[in-house]
Amino acid sequence: MTKYIFFSIKPRLTSKLVSKFFSLFLVVFTTVLLSACDKDNESASLSRILARGYINVGTIFGPTNYYSTATGFAGFEYELAKKYADSLNVELRIIPTYSLDELFIKLNTGEVDLLAAGLSVTDKRLQRFRFSPSYETISQKLVFKQGNVRPRKVADLTGSLMVTSASSYVENLEKLKQTNSELSWQESTEFDSEELLRKVLNGEIDYTIIDSNNLAINRRYYPEISIGFSINEPEPLAWMVSNNSHDDILASLVEFFGTVHHDGTLLALDDKYYGHIEQFNYVETRTFIKAVAGTLPKYQSLFEKYAQELDWRLLAAISYQESHWNPTARSYTGVRGMMMLTLATAKQMGIKSRLDTEQSIRGGAKYFKRMIAMMPDRIPMPDRIWFALASYNIGFGHLNDARIITQRQGGDPDRWVEVKSRLPLLQQKKYYKSTKHGYARGEEPVRYVDNIRRYYDTLTWLDEKAKEQAVALQLAQEAAQALLLNKSESELPSDGNLTDRNVSEEEVSTETAQ
Repeated sequence: MTKYIFFSIKPRLTSKLVSKFFSLFLVVFTTVLLSACDKDNESASLSRILARGYINVGTIFGPTNYYSTATGFAGFEYELAKKYADSLNVELRIIPTYSLDELFIKLNTGEVDLLAAGLSVTDKRLQRFRFSPSYETISQKLVFKQGNVRPRKVADLTGSLMVTSASSYVENLEKLKQTNSELSWQESTEFDSEELLRKVLNGEIDYTIIDSNNLAINRRYYPEISIGFSINEPEPLAWMVSNNSHDDILASLVEFFGTVHHDGTLLALDDKYYGHIEQFNYVETRTFIKAVAGTLPKYQSLFEKYAQELDWRLLAAISYQESHWNPTARSYTGVRGMMMLTLATAKQMGIKSRLDTEQSIRGGAKYFKRMIAMMPDRIPMPDRIWFALASYNIGFGHLNDARIITQRQGGDPDRWVEVKSRLPLLQQKKYYKSTKHGYARGEEPVRYVDNIRRYYDTLTWLDEKAKEQAVALQLAQEAAQALLLNKSESELPSDGNLTDRNVSEEEVSTETAQ
């Protein structure tokens, strides 16, 4: 806040002295002001970050970068930035925006120390900024609505194309235009990638472009989005610092990314956000979304009742994977009901009828919680949940065999991303012959866990959207009621200004009462 200093000049001061005094004041004030501006625009440096005890990281709101959840914040870039801040032993301060232009301004003015926003390393950007080591490679996909004619190359584009401004999409489109003179597009500062996807679905535009990792997440919610073609060769993603930043911050980033590459941190983060969505099935996704709308409401209260400390949506996702929310489901192995319990497991959980919907959900929830409790305390969340799911499917013994194989091969037996790559080995004699529990169909729990994670993510997104819509509807209703009330009050006559008609009616009513 700017503080304004007011003072008075005594009459005996001469005008010349007053003039000198004000001149001196203006010099001092200007110097202080410029000094403050220089401080704000000071180049990012590791020493400055360590001295003040926090780091300002700029990012873009979105499912791959940074978003709010019921339990806090999440996002690949957010978690990676948090680990970087922790490695420096400083506080992380995220400064999110919706605009790439605004983000670059914040970096150049020193408001943020670096950008962690899934930014592609391009030729033009290399001329303006410096980059950390790359941590992922993505491609850019031109997408359209399912059912429309698929464009397979630039020459096939016959409709409107809109992309976010200041994005690397623009740079790649400009390159394509050099050999495709008819290519045209619009650039939007108002809409982000997800909003442009919705515009494609609504028929407002024909095409847009989105990064492959962002698309993989969004197709779980918008299955009608289809891929036309890639507009570029795969590009690396990296964090960005300003051109005038000090070398020490770049050196610390080189060290940090070397560490997270080596210790498996990046691998685990990649699996957490993208590992279960590599495969996309249009029919399966559409079927699940329809089931959420049509079938789930019949059983949601039971999932909420028996989930207790668990997220009910996770329990519902398990049930969908098991039975597609069919209370009478049955498999060739003899498991039955909403949670597909074996007869032995049902007895252990105190379930008398596996075909009773409530009993089945109660038994499945109890059994899954037991699986979580059996996991070693050192296994962190959410890996602990994924291990428990695998146990629910294949059994605790076989899971432990896979963890032992992982350890023998030099992997981390407490990371799901490493164990899931070894579970299929339980089908190979050279491996299962040396395990305690022998052969197992190890590929099944991998698919099982991946499916449940996809269902859970989609269900969570749909549930949050439904809550947002309910709140918006309630606010709209309240606003409408308030508007009607204000309108009614404004139409009432004020005191002392009753119309003749109202007076006459009042007098008639009074006479009648008498």
